[in-house]
Amino acid sequence: MRDDGHGDHRHQPGRRVMTATATTAPPEQAAARARRLSLLNIAFELRAFIALAVLIVIFGLLSDSFLTVANLITMTKHVAINGVIALGMLLVILKGGIDLSVGSIVGLSGVVAGELLQGLHVGGVIAYPPVWVVIVLCVAVGMAIGGLNGLLVTRFNVAPFIATLGMLYVARGAAMLISNGATYPNLGGNPALGNTGFELLGSGRPLGLPTSIWIMILLAVAVVLLLVKSPFGRWLYATGGNERAADLSGVPIRRVKTIVYVISGACAAVAGLIIASELTSAAPQAGETYELNAIAAVVIGGAALSGGRGTVRGTLVGAFVIGFLADGLVILGVSTFWQILIKGAVIILAVMLDQGQQRFKRRGAAAAAVAASKKQD
Repeated sequence: MRDDGHGDHRHQPGRRVMTATATTAPPEQAAARARRLSLLNIAFELRAFIALAVLIVIFGLLSDSFLTVANLITMTKHVAINGVIALGMLLVILKGGIDLSVGSIVGLSGVVAGELLQGLHVGGVIAYPPVWVVIVLCVAVGMAIGGLNGLLVTRFNVAPFIATLGMLYVARGAAMLISNGATYPNLGGNPALGNTGFELLGSGRPLGLPTSIWIMILLAVAVVLLLVKSPFGRWLYATGGNERAADLSGVPIRRVKTIVYVISGACAAVAGLIIASELTSAAPQAGETYELNAIAAVVIGGAALSGGRGTVRGTLVGAFVIGFLADGLVILGVSTFWQILIKGAVIILAVMLDQGQQRFKRRGAAAAAVAASKKQD
């Protein structure tokens, strides 16, 4: 259905009412209506910041320990894991897709790290790869899973939801097979074998902040540069906004789609390494439901699930909303069952607000156009 004002209006009763009101209202009323809708639109744009501020005020009043520096750093450390995954998810959603496999990639990358740090049996001897090799190989595994997602979506035309849902089970099953369902303990390594240092990803504190927070910041800067300063960013927004038009304009649609899944897989693998490092153990069940947290962070941050709209700033604020909400409820002693229920309600509310924002945007644009035309008259 066209929305440019020249299409079929039979299925747009809201537009008929609005247009009739606007054409009969005086110019002052039309201008006032445009200002009100504009203010509402600004409130919608800032909803993630408003939600975060409300959470901080409420939990700060209910708990004396919530706003302490130590607790804020600890909560931000938790946020960093979801934030890293959400940055990759943002790129996928910007092109109008979804990636349900990231939680399983988190578990798989940790298990692969555990397997490598326990030593590889090669030709009758046990080889202990250095930590940097372990990290590179784990990220490569995440990128490979992401590449398979992209291949299924672009070459075999499998719907993103189905393709990544299947890879969710494939990656989780691979983690179970590699570890035989067991947890790899004591990943601190052995100085005599030269494989120590893995725990620094989770316990290191450069310049007083946990390493995971620095990783989130660096990845956020990299994604911002990718979106703002590179042709890929323009291609991605164009693909998500109108794929057909982008294709006709010469945008390499398939390449863009594949790359975003590869980046999403890499981000999930990094998050899996951080978790395994923090715990100095790796379990195949790690990362379960993390894909939902990442999607929630992106949506709460103002991105459109239909693609073409979203920012790194909003996504990180959305990750803070999810993280602070979860940790605040834990501090207040709210049960896990209520935490899950509240988180689900927040996600539903975020989607409803996004849909409401789209309606107000359309009405605001129409009202502004009417006010401008009346001013000219």
